[in-house]
Amino acid sequence: MKDSLDLNVIREQITNLDQDLLSLFAKRRSLTLNVAKSKAHQVRPVRDQQREQELLVRLIQQGKKEGLDAHYVTNIFQTIIEDSVLNQQAYLQQLKNPNIKTPTVSVAFLGDKGSYSYLASYRYFSRRAEEIIEFGCDSFSGILHQVESGTVDYGMLPIENTSSGSINEVYDLLQHTNLSIVGELSQPIDHCLLTAVNSSLDKIDTIYAHAQPVQQCSNFLAKQEGIRIEYCDSSAQAMQKAAELKQANIAVMGSEEGGKLYELLSLTKSIANQQENHTRFILVARKPVDVAEQIPAKTTLILATGQNPGELVDCLLVLKQHGINMTKLESRPIQGRPWEEMFYIDLEANLKSAKMQDCLTELTQLTRFIKVLGCYASEQIKPTKVPAQHQ
Repeated sequence: MKDSLDLNVIREQITNLDQDLLSLFAKRRSLTLNVAKSKAHQVRPVRDQQREQELLVRLIQQGKKEGLDAHYVTNIFQTIIEDSVLNQQAYLQQLKNPNIKTPTVSVAFLGDKGSYSYLASYRYFSRRAEEIIEFGCDSFSGILHQVESGTVDYGMLPIENTSSGSINEVYDLLQHTNLSIVGELSQPIDHCLLTAVNSSLDKIDTIYAHAQPVQQCSNFLAKQEGIRIEYCDSSAQAMQKAAELKQANIAVMGSEEGGKLYELLSLTKSIANQQENHTRFILVARKPVDVAEQIPAKTTLILATGQNPGELVDCLLVLKQHGINMTKLESRPIQGRPWEEMFYIDLEANLKSAKMQDCLTELTQLTRFIKVLGCYASEQIKPTKVPAQHQ
């Protein structure tokens, strides 16, 4: 009886500590927002990575005195730093674009609740809006249509995955829309095999899934025998079917987080070919946004060159000469013009900066067609590195 009582006391102490930690995390977050407010009228970057590195080293040293592992301390505070950076960026962007500040936003995404696009939408707007009005669509073109028609404020679109590569259909649709890219998000993708009832892998003969998870989990599927894949328009639709059928021989490929919304059980976790599996999403809207100078920005554009040798190289040399880093180059065929291609380029630059404007002037002279798809805050936060001797 005494052991049981002691255990309950210990658990209560842990619960109280967890509540204290949450209060401290909230207090720290409010202080970092005050930092953002102090930078609002100064052209100072949100991030100071030298200071972040010094902070991590100091915390690691203090943690060791408390018996804490350096890796443990680093992981915790890298997450805290990322949260701080993203919250400061969101605050500065709201100041820069006061006309679009609203407590409620409507977002179109692929599938229904539980899809990866659904989860990405909630993650992106968790810092920006109090309420999200959901609008699930069954196609990428449907998402664009809802935004173009004014039915919703934004559209969330997956653009590339670290395992399966670029999502060509989205790139092709961007050729023909007047919408602007106004944001991005890199979402961790952890594919699981989910079931509606208790089951085992040897009982599964049918898997419902969207084409992207099937492609990203091809190694796992190749090892399974006698399993039939039923393709769905989205992971959410696949989860809905599994939840409705409630059969031990049926599974679905999706996220554990999304599966919980349908009361699905995780049968097998982490089945993707690559363990570090991320999908990059872009957010589109009818009007472009301005990016605060303190924030790392990306500019996405499309261009078409002539058919003469070296014309694309000439364009890339312009970027190099202006010191603009290119993070993505994707080619897609131009519909109705055989053997001609359109090039999509992501650049680490603010559209309104002098070097970017000079670069666009020169590129316009070198290309047959050029169009800016959008300038937006970069949300790919690279973790601050800790010197090896402190790890």
